[in-house]
Amino acid sequence: MNEASLSLIKNGTDDETCSMLQDFSSKHAQSFAFPELTRSVKQVMVENIVERLNNNCSHRCSLLCLTCLRLLSREKSGLDTMTTEQVLKTLAKTAKLEVYDGSSDVTQDTNSDHPVVIEAQKCLCNLIFNSTAAQRICSGNGCVEGIVQRLKTYEEPLLPHEIKFYDMRMLFLLTALNADIRPKVRYELHGLTYLIEVLDLILKSSDTQATAALSDQDVGLCCEILKILFNLTVTMDRNNLDEEEEAHFMRLVSVLHNLLLSKTVSKEKQEDLQSHTVNLLTNMPKDCYEELLSPVTEGVSAGLDNKDIEYDGKSMESIVALLAFLDYRLEKPKKILKEALTPILHCMCEMCRANRSIRKFCRTKVLPPLRKEVLNLPEEGPAIRNKLCQLLTSPITEVKELVADFLFVLCKENVGRLVKYTGYGNAAGLLASRGLMCGGRGDGEYSSASDESDTEDYDRLKPKVNPVTGRFEEEKIDPMAGMTEEQKEYEAMKLVQCLDKLHKTGIIQPSTIGEDGKPRAVEHILELTEGINIQPENNSDSDS
Repeated sequence: MNEASLSLIKNGTDDETCSMLQDFSSKHAQSFAFPELTRSVKQVMVENIVERLNNNCSHRCSLLCLTCLRLLSREKSGLDTMTTEQVLKTLAKTAKLEVYDGSSDVTQDTNSDHPVVIEAQKCLCNLIFNSTAAQRICSGNGCVEGIVQRLKTYEEPLLPHEIKFYDMRMLFLLTALNADIRPKVRYELHGLTYLIEVLDLILKSSDTQATAALSDQDVGLCCEILKILFNLTVTMDRNNLDEEEEAHFMRLVSVLHNLLLSKTVSKEKQEDLQSHTVNLLTNMPKDCYEELLSPVTEGVSAGLDNKDIEYDGKSMESIVALLAFLDYRLEKPKKILKEALTPILHCMCEMCRANRSIRKFCRTKVLPPLRKEVLNLPEEGPAIRNKLCQLLTSPITEVKELVADFLFVLCKENVGRLVKYTGYGNAAGLLASRGLMCGGRGDGEYSSASDESDTEDYDRLKPKVNPVTGRFEEEKIDPMAGMTEEQKEYEAMKLVQCLDKLHKTGIIQPSTIGEDGKPRAVEHILELTEGINIQPENNSDSDS
């Protein structure tokens, strides 16, 4: 880019400028760095392009100017030449993100040249993503107000999908990277209300289509909106909401219920939609989870019998969808297990704690009454319970703790019931962290009525179920049978010596249970015998 070329951008004819910009954009269509452009050359180029845009150039010239700016905005170095008040103001104006006074038609103005609008939006998205200066300026130059204002026109059929998508992508980036504007969007601009209305609008429009399924474009737009709503609600105080806010969240959860049950054209998009819906559900006030349930007559879908979704007089169809999503995520590779599982496990814990009907229904699906399953280890098998028990000893701390918490909540935080379904060994980590190694209950508030009911198969096998492994085991031959007392004492001392050696070398850390119910490390191995009352064996041949 020489001096003559730079001059053409500013002073050349429309055709000359277009030809030069076309050559540059074709050459650098796949470029993410421009080492041949010095900072000063890049600055002059950006300034000349912006001046050309402000001079009402032709559609083709405007589009090529914005294409070149978009390519330059990919490079993170030297972005200060593009993140000035003037450049960002011009891009916002070109993207039609100006606040109107109501005297003009926003939709008509936006769609008068929508390829140019979209290209300007892409430039803004790149700059906001790569530059803190752009984030700060765009948070205060009217971009946010312009986006929220255009939200009100999304029902207009002439407004292209791409404009809606990049509006939402821009608002997501701003609310994610600049937390200071979240209260402004939520309270001053009433963004929460408008975003919920757009979600509802998308759902209603899909119902009128022949396939009754959300298109990939609709899913993409929904996901961007869900991400924005997550940003707007992630730091709110869920325990101190006024009546109006609570009503908004009730409506939002009702919309999320519909999204969970929506069909999509592609399976991959279905997972994306459910994933972002789950993320947002974790932010919802606990009283709102009731909106996930509906009267049975309104919730029956093809392929599901009433008995599969009905519980306590309510349709649990959305909860079935969440459990299916959990089961699907449990099959993810170990390397992405944390990212795949923590949101849905957190969501299930929150819902089951907050809503008795949801908890009881989830228990029937995840921890059904035991039958002959006790013939195998709790972690063996294809059921959700088996997959969750496998993760109770996972090296991924967050996953292990959330799985344990979910199962504990389903058991109404009753230690005996948890051990019954998982085995004491699998549950030991949670019990140790909560001071429940000696049994008892957690701190959760649950109804006193018990919903425990053992099957005949389990009752028959129960006497021989090993509480440590959680599996039925036949009685084993006593390895010390036939030994004299001296032999037993010798074997016991060998064991003590081995444990002491492992203790001293730091391989193991023996513990006892302290008064708080949590493990307490011992200083010497013989502390393990404290409190054990060893009675002398009764010998009938004794002289006494």
